[in-house]
Order: sequence, then structure tokens, then C-alpha cells
Amino acid sequence: MLVTTALLDGCGYHVAGKSDSLPRNIHVIAVPAMENKTTSYRIEQRLTTATVHEFLAKTPYRVVPDPANGDAVLRGKVLNLEAVPLLFDTKTGRATTMLITVKCEVTLEERESGKILYHTDNFLFRNEYELSTDVKSFFEEQDPALDRLAQDFAARLVAAVTENY
Repeated sequence: MLVTTALLDGCGYHVAGKSDSLPRNIHVIAVPAMENKTTSYRIEQRLTTATVHEFLAKTPYRVVPDPANGDAVLRGKVLNLEAVPLLFDTKTGRATTMLITVKCEVTLEERESGKILYHTDNFLFRNEYELSTDVKSFFEEQDPALDRLAQDFAARLVAAVTENY
């Protein structure tokens, strides 16, 4: 039993969200508003807000909006947002489930040294979201659906940045 425990401890397994590969001198992360390179209105604001909330809820870091006040700066660009129908109602032919894909460029840079701690120009987030088949409530679901998308996106982004996947 001791040998198994020792082997598992040394093999790199850890609880997701508990690892921290960022340098120890990083205490404050600046998260300025992401850039929006899409035609989706204010999507960058939703993603930025959700990312800030995720950092505050799941990490020990303080978060500020001004890059001059952070030990590290997280910059992002929303490059593409696509929604495609995935499932349809057989009676009406309307989409009941959509596949949402968000593509971003993300960089976490240590402010003092300029060292890149994390970078990807192809951060892809995909998730399925159900739509109401009731036409009256369809438009009422758009904002909550975008909020859920932003929260899911932020959880994945913060994990990627702090755990350096």
C-alpha cells in the first residue's frame, strides 16, 4: 500500500484546480478587457468579467484591471465566435441544441521581466447549449445562455493559465 501511494505521489497526478505553476512572485494579475475581433456585441465584456470572477473564486491571486498594477498581465483577443445547430426538433425542424465555439488568443506575461508565462493563439472553447423550442421564451434565454458560456469559458481559461496545460 505504501509503495502504491509513493508511486502515485511521484507520477504527477494532482487534483485539478489545485496546482499552480505560476512563479511565486506573482500575487496580482491584471486582467484588462479582452479585445473583440468578432461581430458579436459585447462578448469580450462577458468573457472578461467571467474570467475575473473565476480568478477571484478559484485562485489566491488578487485581480486588477490596470496592467500597471499587476505582477502579471493576462491579455486576450476574441478571434471567432461560432454557433451551429447540433440537434433539431423532429416536429418543427427548429434547432434544440447549439454547438458554440469560441477561439481566442491569450497571453499571460510577467510585467516586470516581460517573460511570457502562458501563450496560445488558438485557445478553443466548445460547448453544447440547449435552446427552448418555445418561441416566446427564446429571446429571454439569450443572455443567460451567454453568461453560462462565459462562465464555462472562464473556468477552462483560468485552469489552463494557472496549471499551464
